[in-house]
Order: sequence, then structure tokens, then C-alpha cells
Amino acid sequence: MGVGGCAAGGDEAGDPITLGAANDINPQPRETIRDGGNLRLATTGFPSNWNTLSNDGNNLEIARIVWAMMPRSFTIDAAGRTEVDKNYFTDIQLTGTDPQQVTYTINPEAVWSDGSPITWADIASQAHALSGVDKRYLIGTTVGFDRVEKVERGVDDRQAVITFKQHYAEWRGQFAGNAMLYPKSVTGDPETFNHGLADHITLTAGPFLVRSTDRTQGRIVLGRNPKWWGDTPKLDTITISVLDQNAWPQALQNKELDAAQLFSLSDVATVRGTSGLAVRRAPGPLWRHLTFNGAPGSILADPKLRVAISKAIDRQAIANAVLNGLEADPKPLNNHVFVRGQDGYRDNAPPFDPDAAARELDALGWKLNGDIREKDGRRLEIRDVMYNNETWVKVAQLIQQNLARVGVKLIIDARPGQNIFSEVFIPGDFDLAQFQWQGDAFPLSGLPQIYALNPDNKQGNFGRIGSPELNALIDRTLSELDPGKTLELANEADRMIFDEGFSLPLTQDPGNWGVRPDLANFGAAGLASYDYTKIGFTK
Repeated sequence: MGVGGCAAGGDEAGDPITLGAANDINPQPRETIRDGGNLRLATTGFPSNWNTLSNDGNNLEIARIVWAMMPRSFTIDAAGRTEVDKNYFTDIQLTGTDPQQVTYTINPEAVWSDGSPITWADIASQAHALSGVDKRYLIGTTVGFDRVEKVERGVDDRQAVITFKQHYAEWRGQFAGNAMLYPKSVTGDPETFNHGLADHITLTAGPFLVRSTDRTQGRIVLGRNPKWWGDTPKLDTITISVLDQNAWPQALQNKELDAAQLFSLSDVATVRGTSGLAVRRAPGPLWRHLTFNGAPGSILADPKLRVAISKAIDRQAIANAVLNGLEADPKPLNNHVFVRGQDGYRDNAPPFDPDAAARELDALGWKLNGDIREKDGRRLEIRDVMYNNETWVKVAQLIQQNLARVGVKLIIDARPGQNIFSEVFIPGDFDLAQFQWQGDAFPLSGLPQIYALNPDNKQGNFGRIGSPELNALIDRTLSELDPGKTLELANEADRMIFDEGFSLPLTQDPGNWGVRPDLANFGAAGLASYDYTKIGFTK
């Protein structure tokens, strides 16, 4: 199943493909790939923080740069199945359940880029940093380390034994998926953790490392790591250029890029109509959504107001506009925890009902004055902030039309991509925020990261919305080791998230990439992780 999707590159864009059924990366054995070459990719902004564990660095585009350079515990195939990454760990075992205990045995050849060994102390340091105990650490996610009692040295420095004080259902995801292991020199001190990698990355331990950066030119070049102990990477270099997302298809046409994600039908049409390019497609756990700002004092602080506004937004019309031509039967995403194709996905979304929305707004005291509602002299005007991209703006325009029908004025506020998280979303400079969440094979880790409300540690809860009841339900979900019960609890949490008007899922990304046809082992990965030693160009 992990390599069965290569034919999808020739399919029409609307043909159905199920998450977890395949990926589309042109899988090729190493011997068919030429040695050398430069893979040219794009990103919308220079990393605001190379530490993806930090709140400023917890960004998919930054992670996509860092993946080639940092350790992870498991590789993941297209079906979401995990296998120990033997480059970094010779063995990872659940060695106890009461208390829960996991033993990590580190590959004795694994070293950081300065030649120092990767040891249990790196794991222990990261566990402490992400535990939430020391509030000085501005973390992006706990990944279950808030449930860890202790990390101890095993039989030697190359073994770590993690003992939990509470069960953690997704223990396999603590150093996998979108999580990575950083050296203790980064995680051992709050100031270094928060700000030490703001301008550059320090120690790494992957097949590639940073060869050069140029903020003025907007360019990052990764080269082979001379201390890498695994298979020699096929590529010589990976060059990442800062480029407005709207320009990616044109850059592919102009032979300035070798691969780029495609976000609209026009992007796909551009690539399909260009000789020397191909579209690769496999849906992944990337999804669009609308986050509400419910912080005290904000215009949307009342959950009943957020729920009423939610009912006035036609998500099916948004799905039609965004996915028409990209999927055969466009549908909105109806779950905050799982995407379609993952075990546990249920439709928990309330129906589109603008008449009910209008009645509820009336009942809340927001009365029409002309075309716009008012309450206590305040007009019901809300600002929708997003990255300045044609698809996002189209979504905003549809929402604007929907809300105008019930007397809510939406102001479209499109921003440049550079620092939009660190300077806009994380500080809460929005009433509505449009962006995408990137999940992985470990969907439950997003529950505490995004939906729990901890005033001292907001992580991904940019709207400052939540309740003690939801926190408790999330805790129960993550403590349940029975997979079936875990899925039911997660859906109970999802229904509560809808009920408090936290956010609105919009659409699951169909997973289109434009690529050079001779690029192998890269493209639409779906749930799978990349093997950066095998990416390259065919002979």
C-alpha cells in the first residue's frame, strides 16, 4: 500500500483517492536514481524560529525544511503504519503498562552534526521542556510529555526509559510525525529554546544540514551532512526559496522549482498544461479551517455568538468553490480531530441554518440596524485574517456573503505570509483566522495542543477558547489505551468543540503537487514520511 499510488499522477484530478490507500511520490529504488543534483523547493517565508517545538516555530513550512535534518523515532507509510527508524533507534518498545513505560535504544552510530553522540540526556531534556512544568518554555505542543513522570538512563547513555504518571495513548508520536528530537543544548534552557534558533539552526542530525542561508535573497541551501552515518543521500543539495504562494505554479513553468504544492484548480491546470511537469496527488491530513477569537474582551467572546455565526456559514458552498474539479464529490470536513479516511472520522458538524443563526443573534441582543446588527452601540463587524492567496480570499468572500445575509459585516484582511503566525495568529490579532492545520498519523496529539485551554501555555489555541470540562474530556481521551474507546471519546470531544464555537473545519486538502516527472520518492506523500536519502532524479 505504501508504494501503490504512483499511477495517480496520470489520473484526472477529480478521481477519488482515499487517505491511507496510497501516496503518489514516484517510488523508485536507490539504484535507479542518479547521484547528485539539486532539488528546488519553495516556502512562503523565512523561518521565524527553526525550533519547531516552540510556539513561534510550530509551523508546517518550517517543519518541511527541518525534516531532512532532525531525528524522528518512527517512519510512517502511506497507511499510517509505523516502523522504528533504524537510523536513529535500534529498538523502541512499550515495556510496561502499569505504570506505562517506553524504552528507547539509540543507534550507537547516531551523532549530532558536531560529532557528539545522541544520548538519553537529549530525550530527557526535551521531555522536561515540553512537560509544561516550567512556564518559561514557550512550547508549541506537549506531545504527551505533560504525562511523563520521569526519564531515566537505561543500560547506558544510548538508552532512555520514559515512565508515565498517566497513560498516553499516542506514545509512538512523541518523536515522530510532526515532532522531532532536538539536542539538549536547545531544549535545556528556556531562553535558548524560545529564541536561540530564531536566526539559524544549530546542531542537527539528519542526512542534510544547512549549508547557507540568505535572508536578503530569501534562500536556504541544505547540503549533505558529512557526519551522516546512514545511506548517502542521492541529492547533493536542497534549495528552498522564499516565494509568494501564488507564484509557485509559474515558477514550476519557468523551471525555477522542481516541486511545489498546488492549492487551486488553476494551479493544477497550469501544471497539467505545461510540458515537462506532472501532477501527483494523494490526500493527506492537511485541512483548512476558520478559527474564532474568543479571548476576553473580543467581539466573539460569547460562545453562543460564535455558534450562531457558525450556522450562517455555508461550508458546502465553500467546499464546492475550493474543491470543484479537484475532487469528484466535494464535501466539507466535519470533524476537528480526524480527517476523512482516518479511523474515527465521524460527521459531528451542525447543519448550515442561516434562519436559526438570525433567530439566535436576535435572542442574544444583536439587532439589525439597517444592514448590520448592533448591540449596546457596537456594530457586529468582524475581521477575517488570512494569508494573501487567491483561494483563501475566495473563501473569505463566500463567508462575507453568507454573513451579510444575517446582518454580520465581515472585513477581509489578507496579509503577507512572512511571520503571519508569530506576528498575527499567535498574538491573537484577528476575529476570524483562516489557515491550515497539518495532522499526521497521530491525530489525538492535536487535542491538547489546539483545543485545551491553559492560560499559562496557549500552544496552538490562538483563539483562547476552552473550558475545564473540555480539558477533562481531552485528558480522559489521551489516558484511554483501548483504541475503540479512544475513538469514541475523541468524537465526544469533537462535539464539545463544535458546541463551544471553537472553530469551523472547512475542507481537507486533496493533496496535489506539481513536480518534474523524473523526481523520485517525493511529492504527494499522504500520511507517509519522506526518506530524504532516496529523494532524487531518475537516471
